[in-house]
Amino acid sequence: MSLLKHVGTIGSLTMVSRVAGMAREMIFSRVLGANAVTDAWFQAFIIPNVFRRLFAEGAFSAAFVPMFSKRLHGDGGLESARSFSDDVLSVFLPVLILLCAAMMVAMPGVIWILAEKPIDPENFDMAVTFARIMFPYIILVSLVTLFTGMLNSVSRFAPGASFPIILNLVLITALMGGEYAAETLGWSVEQVGYAVAWAVTGAGVLQLAWLYYWTRVEGFRPRLLWPRITPEVKRLSVIALPAAIGGGAYQINTLVQLYFLNQLADGSVSYMNYADRLNQLPLGIIGIALSTAILPTLSKFVGSKNKEGADRIQSDAIELSMLLTIPAAVALAVCAVPFVTMIFQGGRFDLADAAATGQVLAALVLGLPAYVLVKVLVPNFYARSDTKTPVYAAFISLIVFVGLNFAILTDYGVVGVAYASVIGAWINVAYLYVVLVKRGYYSIPLALVGRIARQLVAAAAMGAALWFARDLLTGWFSAGLFERLGALLVLVGCSAVVYFGVAFAVGAIDRQRLAALTKKKAP
Repeated sequence: MSLLKHVGTIGSLTMVSRVAGMAREMIFSRVLGANAVTDAWFQAFIIPNVFRRLFAEGAFSAAFVPMFSKRLHGDGGLESARSFSDDVLSVFLPVLILLCAAMMVAMPGVIWILAEKPIDPENFDMAVTFARIMFPYIILVSLVTLFTGMLNSVSRFAPGASFPIILNLVLITALMGGEYAAETLGWSVEQVGYAVAWAVTGAGVLQLAWLYYWTRVEGFRPRLLWPRITPEVKRLSVIALPAAIGGGAYQINTLVQLYFLNQLADGSVSYMNYADRLNQLPLGIIGIALSTAILPTLSKFVGSKNKEGADRIQSDAIELSMLLTIPAAVALAVCAVPFVTMIFQGGRFDLADAAATGQVLAALVLGLPAYVLVKVLVPNFYARSDTKTPVYAAFISLIVFVGLNFAILTDYGVVGVAYASVIGAWINVAYLYVVLVKRGYYSIPLALVGRIARQLVAAAAMGAALWFARDLLTGWFSAGLFERLGALLVLVGCSAVVYFGVAFAVGAIDRQRLAALTKKKAP
């Protein structure tokens, strides 16, 4: 089926991108380590990415793609779609340039607000310069988002799914080149950091060229016209604004987290970044995939008032997500330091850095099931055209996160920031579920509660096995490449065998339901 083909294309390219991203972080940790330079670099990289996710990939995509598709497949056809995209581009680009210029002028103030604490003048200037070098990336990647939306409307998904790979490959090349320059020319860590910062903007240019090429292949001819606010452009803005507000909670949370991390010792931003990279692997693969997959089916059942079908889909998503997420969370918690050591330790990232990052990861993954459950529950609201409730939940979570950080930051440091994030995530889940039950949309059946309890039993058995296996392999975690790979394979293999073996034995998996799910055709 074409749907399965498209999902396979997007999924496989996303997996390649995530693997490349992990390789990038592994090299980054070895070349630059965890210090004031990397803290400044990650902070600078986060700022344009927050704006990108908030306005370009979030609000803009949600508004532009449906409007463009309607014109493309309507009476006006290709010419109507071209005219609309040209009008949007001609307004969108000047707005992006003005935003970029304003942010670059205001960047010292932005860095000062995020840091608050007294900063070494040299480190402050470095953070500002890093951010100014990388901020133009938002212009480039926003145009990439525009072209991706156009291509997706004609079912050309591969170029849009593959462009993140370009960024990872360019950064890997820059890091390797920087390490060579450090060894042969005596470059400092700071000089390598500047080279990698310039590589971000350079990657944006390549990404834009890649997507522009494919828009030309598909018959689109993007043109820059004199900016004019047409009724359709105005309507796009009206639709995009609520979408930006809706997506704002998570992005604000990212900046607030950065603010608190900057109150701590050098390296804290880096420790959180490396830990979150491992935390994001199961979240991205399981949570995002399931949320994307169930929304169309949920919408169909809700639209036809088939509550039984909608409940079944929601229960299936919860069961499958917990079946995969709970063991991932337990494994990452028990083996946090070994995993970080095997993957990131080396070069300028020493064993002390690995231990600190592992502590952050062990705390952060306690919220992994909650992060995934949020992704799985939110489509139940979107299927009913309710975009407000998830926003309320996210802002309540944000308020809790901020309050907890003020309360425990001094005592718990960067690990406290992770714990605050975890508690906020579980409150988000609780709010969403209570609203679902109160409105009669969905409640978890007792049979599913029983299977999740059995999944916890299987995960506990797996955790105990990993505890002993971890201690037996201690000497391998910081040894050579093959020893590290061997230890990683042993731990992963042990996890899979024990967890799924016990899960089948105690009835944590409904075999008949699992068989039905694997045979089910896409609707």
